[in-house]
Amino acid sequence: MGERCGWAGTEAIYIAYHDTEWGVPEHDGRALWEKLVLDGFQAGLSWITILKKRENFRAAFRGFDPEAIAGWGEDEVMRLLRDPGIVRHRGKIAATITNARAYLEMGGAEAFAARIWDHVGGRPLVNHFRSLAEIPAATPLSERVSKDLRQAGFRFCGPTITYAWMQACGLVNDHLVTCPRHAELIRG
Repeated sequence: MGERCGWAGTEAIYIAYHDTEWGVPEHDGRALWEKLVLDGFQAGLSWITILKKRENFRAAFRGFDPEAIAGWGEDEVMRLLRDPGIVRHRGKIAATITNARAYLEMGGAEAFAARIWDHVGGRPLVNHFRSLAEIPAATPLSERVSKDLRQAGFRFCGPTITYAWMQACGLVNDHLVTCPRHAELIRG
């Protein structure tokens, strides 16, 4: 049995995330959308920061209900800017509202999931990296997906954010080949 990916560190919350969630193919469009929003909030920060605040985000954003969020305005933005349990960044909060509207305009959960998974032919792409240094920050595929999302009206979804999201949601399997999760996810 190999060692888990080195980025998982030693904190229990990070190890649990690595071992049970990261890289697992996510086909639920609503969960995909929530994770994209959280990856947008992560920009410029470490993922562990967002992971530790994830439940606070879920409470502050009303369970990441796109239909509720799409109707928000300045009052909700101000409420969120005062919430110490989340990352208080006006641009990221505004992007979440914009992204909720784009998600709904796209057709909601089923349409969003189908559109995203279509980029990988409906199956996770499996990479075979042996070290963290080999894993790219972005790829031509993440550039295409990012462009598609931006054309649909999404914000805070550049190629790097998009690639991190694709890894987290299992569109690509970037667990190192020495990590037990690499083979487990291939087997399903």
